[in-house]
Amino acid sequence: MSSTKRTATHAIFDLDGTLLDTEPLYTRAAQTVVERFGKVFDWELKRQVMGGGPLAGAAFVVEQLGLPISAETYLAEREAILIELFAAAQPLAGAHAVVDALHARGIPLAIGTSSSKRLCDLKLSTQTFAHRFGVIVCSDDPEVKNAKPAPDIFLCAAARLGAAPERCIVFEDTPKGVQAALAAGMQAVAVPDARMPLEEFAGALGVYSSLADVSLDDLGF
Repeated sequence: MSSTKRTATHAIFDLDGTLLDTEPLYTRAAQTVVERFGKVFDWELKRQVMGGGPLAGAAFVVEQLGLPISAETYLAEREAILIELFAAAQPLAGAHAVVDALHARGIPLAIGTSSSKRLCDLKLSTQTFAHRFGVIVCSDDPEVKNAKPAPDIFLCAAARLGAAPERCIVFEDTPKGVQAALAAGMQAVAVPDARMPLEEFAGALGVYSSLADVSLDDLGF
């Protein structure tokens, strides 16, 4: 991992799989869509689309599984299922604590997510820490031209925070997210699924099993 550390003044969080335990819900919804065609949405397929843009991921799944539907149809069917599932979305271990601790230190916070605004708003509607985030940038924001691993989402979030990219630390759970943060000139902390190969997070300040293991002092906040 990178040993270079710069003083951090702002924090940007990914949402799914970083703050909220929604990745299993995405898996359930995807499997529900593909199983009527006799297909399986397995971990290897999921791993390759995690963290990227919804439409690109949908197109990849449709192509890899040979589904007789368009990427747009796949997304629409999956979203209808997710809308029901997200009512039960729960924060991941340490999410509340790290967000509250950063807020207490006066660190401005943002969310930069590959989720659409509609689904992002739904997921955050029941989360008590949502009000801590002064900026929320979603993949369908008009100013976001390219999805992760492009840096657009994080650069947009930093600009709206009034932050220099090099003073931002991004919290992410996917290789695409970490790549996006590094491409934006930011530092990154990874909290990946345990099945993810650690070498895919090269360049991160650190890789942790959960946000509960993160030390803000060690990160320079």
